[in-house]
Amino acid sequence: MRLIIIGPPGAGKGTQAKLICRHFDIPHISTGDMFRENIIAATETGLLVDEYIKKGLLVPDQIVNRMVEDRLSNPDVNKGFLLDGYPRTVSQADVLQSFLTKNGKKLDAVINLNISREKLISRIAGRRICENCGALFNVITSPPKIEGVCDNCGGRLIQRSDDDVNVAATRVDVYIKETKPLIEYYNALSLLYNVDADNSIEKVFRDICKKLESDR
Repeated sequence: MRLIIIGPPGAGKGTQAKLICRHFDIPHISTGDMFRENIIAATETGLLVDEYIKKGLLVPDQIVNRMVEDRLSNPDVNKGFLLDGYPRTVSQADVLQSFLTKNGKKLDAVINLNISREKLISRIAGRRICENCGALFNVITSPPKIEGVCDNCGGRLIQRSDDDVNVAATRVDVYIKETKPLIEYYNALSLLYNVDADNSIEKVFRDICKKLESDR
């Protein structure tokens, strides 16, 4: 099964992606993870990506397209995959469609997570990351057992600069403006599955599986 999961920052894409991939036994391909790996390694691509993220801006298509195509060329995607965080624009979607067609493959579904702007900003501002092991928490939706302390390693939890309320608002507004055409694009191809993400993690996952398995 070849899937895409889309939705604004804070909608729970990463959480749902992991559940979906475990359920269908397909690799989780996250542009966010690829970005972080390059930033930590201080690669040329990572330095460029870091500049855009700190400003709350989307990373340019040519950088993202190259990273994703390289990943989709690996043999582990032959049985399927789930893309998380890509594509975000119609131009990226066109590149992906061309790449898949060239390789004799096609998408099965695009999962669209819907949630209000106000709740998104609140969720993003509540995110915390362990400065030691990188584990993610959220003071609203998935708080640590001890405030400010990582459940996994006991490290200190910090707020990333791009999770600041003002930067978060910019990120959400940029997302809405840039991805509305993408939603229309996949809807026109009858690939779009709209899911209400303003529910519990378990309820959202059940709704996603119900939609996907009914079409298998």
